[in-house]
Amino acid sequence: MIAEINKQARLSEHLTSSSVATLGNLSELNCTRLSPHFTLAEMCKTSAKTADGNIPSHVHIENLKRLCGWLEMLRDEWNKRYAGSKMADGRWKMGDDPIIINSGYRSPAVNKAVGGAQNSNHLTGCAADIRCLGIEQALRYATILLDISDESQEDFDELLIERSPKGTYWVHFAVRPNDNRMKIRLIQT
Repeated sequence: MIAEINKQARLSEHLTSSSVATLGNLSELNCTRLSPHFTLAEMCKTSAKTADGNIPSHVHIENLKRLCGWLEMLRDEWNKRYAGSKMADGRWKMGDDPIIINSGYRSPAVNKAVGGAQNSNHLTGCAADIRCLGIEQALRYATILLDISDESQEDFDELLIERSPKGTYWVHFAVRPNDNRMKIRLIQT
C-alpha cells in the first residue's frame, strides 16, 4: 500500500511540476515542430533526471506527430467552443488557449523513475497527459476528443481522466498506429 502511494506521488510530481526538457540542445528541440502548436521538446519534457536524456527514436517521433494531430484538433475545437469572446460589434473572436502537456514521450528510465505503468503508451510516444484546470475542463476535453473520434471515424487507444492524490486533474490520451482499444475511464486515481 505504501509503495503504491509513493509511486502515485512520484508520478503526480512528474505530471504537475514545472519541468524542462532534459534533451540535448533545448533551443534546437524547441524549434523542432511536430505540428503547428507542439514542439518535440514540449512532448519530451520531464522532471525526472535520467542518464538516457529521454530522447525518442524516429519511430517514437512519428507516433508523437500522429498524437499531435489529435491535440491540434482538440486545441482548435476547445478554442471554438469555450475560449472565444464577444467583441464590441457583436461578432465572436476566436480564443487562442494552448493545450498544455504535462507528459508525452517517456524513455524506460523516465517511466520507471516516475512510477509509470510497465506497458505505458508513453514509452512509444503514443500518449500525452494534458493539464487541466479542474474536473470541468477535463470533462470538456474528453467530450471533444470523443466527438473528434466520432466525426473522423478514427479510433484512439485510451482516454482517461486521472486525478493525483493532491487533487489535480489531467487527461491521459493515447492513439496508436493500429490496434486501438477505445479504452475510456473517468476519474482514475
